[in-house]
Amino acid sequence: MTLDQFRPHVQGIMQPAVDLIRKIGVTPNALTIASFLVSALAGIAFYAGGVVLGTIMVAFNAVFDALDGALARDMGIAGLRGDFLDHVIDRYADIFIITGIFAGGAAPWQIGVFALTGVLMSSYLGTQAQAVGVGRVYGGILGRADRLVLIIIAGALTVLIPGDIYGLNYLGWLLVIFGFLGHYTAFQRFAHVWRQIEKQ
Repeated sequence: MTLDQFRPHVQGIMQPAVDLIRKIGVTPNALTIASFLVSALAGIAFYAGGVVLGTIMVAFNAVFDALDGALARDMGIAGLRGDFLDHVIDRYADIFIITGIFAGGAAPWQIGVFALTGVLMSSYLGTQAQAVGVGRVYGGILGRADRLVLIIIAGALTVLIPGDIYGLNYLGWLLVIFGFLGHYTAFQRFAHVWRQIEKQ
């Protein structure tokens, strides 16, 4: 089970923020673009060694990513264009953030590529399920919301308890976890979709 599965249940928690954002005239697409910009800043910050700024920008990315869909639903304008834009931006955000972490020296590039491919494949299979008629799949052991929360925690630990464990700091080890759990999640989603296709 991943945090992504709780998205429909947190609308009430986010409602005050949604009301405020709607009142000042911010659109869902503006929030999506904002999530893209802060993810790019996060990647640049991690690359430049600014773990504090990078972690803060990841937190903003998580907030904007949660609010854009909530705002669209609240306004009654949730649609295919917004959903498509959101998923494109999310994938670029994943690329910016993870690449920034390993390119900034938290882990060798091989670990970075392992993490990035695991993340991208798990996300791809979640949406490809919809393309073959099964419906969007958020299941598996590691979803996007989980990754963002873990990056924030690892970033905070890297700052508060600096040091390496067998040559990697917390963010570096997190990429190792993303690699293994990302590919495992991709396998879980593949197996689920494969079974569902057989039932059709």
